[in-house]
Amino acid sequence: MISLWVLAGTAVTIALIHTLMGPDHYLPLVILARANRWSTLKTASVTVVCGLGHVLGSVILGGVGIAAGFAITRLEAIESTRGNLASFLLIGFGIAYAAWGFRQARSKRTHSHGHLHLDGVEHLHSHRHGRKHRHLHPSSVNFTMTLFLLFGLGPCEPLIPLLMFPAAVHGASGIFLVTAVFGLVTIATMLGVVLFLRAGLSLSLKTVRLERYAHVMAGLTIIISGITVRAFGL
Repeated sequence: MISLWVLAGTAVTIALIHTLMGPDHYLPLVILARANRWSTLKTASVTVVCGLGHVLGSVILGGVGIAAGFAITRLEAIESTRGNLASFLLIGFGIAYAAWGFRQARSKRTHSHGHLHLDGVEHLHSHRHGRKHRHLHPSSVNFTMTLFLLFGLGPCEPLIPLLMFPAAVHGASGIFLVTAVFGLVTIATMLGVVLFLRAGLSLSLKTVRLERYAHVMAGLTIIISGITVRAFGL
């Protein structure tokens, strides 16, 4: 019988590989954090919440499967369906966000108007049509919950067999240990990668033009992440 320590080590390895190979685990969070200028604390908080949603979705599915006596293949088929749904939602979210970002960028475009005074003097006046009080608040609870749901729908296929095997051999203690290890490593890896890439991106995007289109780039990055998940099943 495979010991719990071996299973725990396997959970660590699979969690690391699964998270690092799936760009949807971190790229959307990195680019959203940069585009919306989230603080380090805010970025970390949203990442942890999304990581919890990602792991809990499969934990709940695995728990239901164990209780109902479903076969592993059946649960993995359900996870695959969830993965397809998640990729489409991620792409849709990216398209909507990019469109909103483009609209914001257009509204912030600087342009000039000519003014002719009564004394015959003419000059140009430059300004922007910014909407300071009508913009999205990505730090709000609603936005965070949207990300939580998107990540919650994202599949976490490796967790299903890791749940089912300990359930049959080690019982509840095995399920708890493997799930806890897998979840903690997944969230910790997401957090580390997001904060690392965010720091690097903050150093690279310094021009006004890039800053203005930061939301558009965020939406496009999310779209690419969704397409990658759809195409390669990461």
